[in-house]
Amino acid sequence: MFQRVFAVVLLVSALLTLPVRTTPPADAAPPGERDVIATLFQWNWNSVARACHEQLGPNGYGAVQVSPPTEHVVLGDDGYPWWQDYQPVSYKLESRRGTRAEFANMVNACHDAGVKVYVDVVVNHMSGQDECGTGSAGSEYCHYEYPEAGYGYDDFHHCGRNGDDNIVDYHDRYEVQNCELVNLADLATESETVRDRIGAYLNDLLDLGVDGFRVDAVKHIPAEDVAAILSRLRSPAYIYQETLYGEGEPITPDEYLDNGDVYDGRYARDIARIFNSEKLAYLRDFGTAVPSDRIVVFIDNHDSQRGGETLTYADGARYSLANAFMLAWPVGTPKVNSSFTFDDYDAGPPSDAAGNTTDATCDSGAWQCEHDWQPIRNMVGFHNEVRGEPVVHWWDNGNDTIAFGRGTKGYVVLNDESEPVTGRSFHTGLPEGTYCDVLHGDVVNGACTGPTYTVDAAGWFRADIGAHDGVALHVGARV
Repeated sequence: MFQRVFAVVLLVSALLTLPVRTTPPADAAPPGERDVIATLFQWNWNSVARACHEQLGPNGYGAVQVSPPTEHVVLGDDGYPWWQDYQPVSYKLESRRGTRAEFANMVNACHDAGVKVYVDVVVNHMSGQDECGTGSAGSEYCHYEYPEAGYGYDDFHHCGRNGDDNIVDYHDRYEVQNCELVNLADLATESETVRDRIGAYLNDLLDLGVDGFRVDAVKHIPAEDVAAILSRLRSPAYIYQETLYGEGEPITPDEYLDNGDVYDGRYARDIARIFNSEKLAYLRDFGTAVPSDRIVVFIDNHDSQRGGETLTYADGARYSLANAFMLAWPVGTPKVNSSFTFDDYDAGPPSDAAGNTTDATCDSGAWQCEHDWQPIRNMVGFHNEVRGEPVVHWWDNGNDTIAFGRGTKGYVVLNDESEPVTGRSFHTGLPEGTYCDVLHGDVVNGACTGPTYTVDAAGWFRADIGAHDGVALHVGARV
C-alpha cells in the first residue's frame, strides 16, 4: 500500500517530439505589478473560476496556483487522500477537480479577472502503487506501465538500492535523484523520450493559456534535466521550483536558479520559529539565503501544514499577523495558502461519494479560505501599493511588537504580545490624512468599514494595538 506522500512532480500529455531549445523560456520573475500568488489547494476548477472573479481579481492577487490537473490514482479504500493527486497515471486533464473543458474554462475566467494561472506539475514520478489499477479518467496502469502516458519499464529508474529502490540517504546525491521517493515510480528524466513526453504535457497546458508552473519535487531531478525539459516549451512561462533545503545535503536550491525561481521552506520555518519562540524584534533584518528576487516565500503550504513546522490557519490571529508581515516586508514573491479544514494528515478535500471534490464554500467550516480572510486579502492591496518602496521608520519594543513603513506609501504595526500596546504614537512617512486600517476594515464608497487613523503633517499617528493584533495603513486606503 502506498505510504504518506509529500508533494511531487509529473508532466506530459501528447506524445509529440518537439524541437529542443538551448535556453528555457522561463521568466525570471512573475510578470506585472501584481505578483502575489494565491494557492487554492485542492479547489475544483469551477470554484477556482468563481474565486478569480469574486475574490482574487478584486483583491489584487496576481496569480492563482492550482493543484495538479492530470489523471491520478483513485484510492477510495484510503478515503481519497489528498496525496493521491500527486500520483499521476497519464497526462490527460481529467481529475477529481474536473474535466479538461472545465479546466480550460477556469483559465479563461481567471484571465478575464486579471489573474494568471500557475499549475502545480508533477514530473519527477508516476504512481506509488504496487498493484495495478484504474485512474481518474479510466486509464489502466501498473507501477512501471502507463500506456496512456507512453511509459514502460525502461522509462523509469531502478536504482538497486536499499532493497526496494527507495531513497534512504538524503546526503547521497545519486540516491536522491535516481531512487524512488516513498515508492513513487521515478521517471528517467535523462531520457529524451521522457523529456519529450513531459514537454508535450507542459505545452498542452500552455496551449490552454496557463501562465506558469510550480514544479514539484525538483531536488529529485538533476538541474540539467529540468533545463532540458523546459527547453521544450513553445512559449514563455513563469517557473518556480520546489527545492526543499536540508541541512548538510548536497542538493541545494541555488543550483536550480538558472531554470527559474525557487522556494525551499526555510522562510516559513524561520517565521514560525520567531513567532513561536523568539522575538518579532528579530525581524528587523529578516532575509533569505536565496536572493530575494528569485524566491517564492510563504507562511505555510500543504506539506508544512501537516508537518507541524510552520504556522497554519489553526493559529488564528497570529497566522494573520505572520501573513501581514510577509505581505508588508520586501523579500521574495509572496504566496498565500488557502486550504480545507482537516484533522487527519491524510484527509482529502470535501468530496462526494465518488471522491470528486465538491465546490469550495467560504461560509462553511469545510474550507478555510485563508486568502479571503480580511487581514490577509487587504494586505495584498497593501503589498501592491508599497511595492518597490524601502523600509523606513523601523521601531520595536525589544520584544514582540514591531512597526515599520514602506517609503511614503504604507505603514504597519504588529503586536504579538499577550497584552495590548496602548497610548503610543508612531512615526510614519505617510502624507497627512485619514487612513482606513486595512487589517480591520475595507474602503467602501470612500468610507472605511473599520477603524480609521489620522496622520498629522509630521507623519505621526496615535493608536492602541490589541494583543496579537495590528494596524496597517497605506495611501490607497485613504478616506
